Amino acid sequence: MSQKRESHSSGSHFERAYGYSRAVRVGETIHVSGTIGMRYRDREMSSDPAEQTRQALRNIDEALGALGSALSDLVQITTYVDCAETWAAVGPVLGEALGDIRPTNAALVVGFPFPDIRVEISGMAVRGSGGAR
Repeated sequence: MSQKRESHSSGSHFERAYGYSRAVRVGETIHVSGTIGMRYRDREMSSDPAEQTRQALRNIDEALGALGSALSDLVQITTYVDCAETWAAVGPVLGEALGDIRPTNAALVVGFPFPDIRVEISGMAVRGSGGAR
C-alpha cells in the first residue's frame, strides 16, 4: 500500500536553488531538512549561535505545523555546529526548547558552505507522538 507524500517549502531561496523541501511527510512520519537560523521572509540571520538555534527551531516548528505536527512530535534531531566551542551556546538552547520532548540527537562539527552559518538542525517527527495539536 502506498502512502501519500506531502511536501512543505519555507520559501528559502536554498530550497528552490538546490531542489529540496523543508519538510516531507509520508504517512505520520515527517522528515525535516537541515534548517539554519535564518528568518526566511527577510533573509536575516543573527551572528549569535544561540539565536541561530532558536530561529532554526522556530523554522522547524513552522514546517512541522504546516504538516499537522509540532516540535513536541520530534523523535530525532541531528545538530551540526561550525566548531566545538559553538556547542556551548547551542546545547543549552536545545535543552530549553526540547528538554521535555527529549528526541534523540547527534551533534557533529562540520564545515558549512556559507561563512555566517554557525548551526544547522535536521530531524524527524512522528505526528501525534508527543500530544501535539
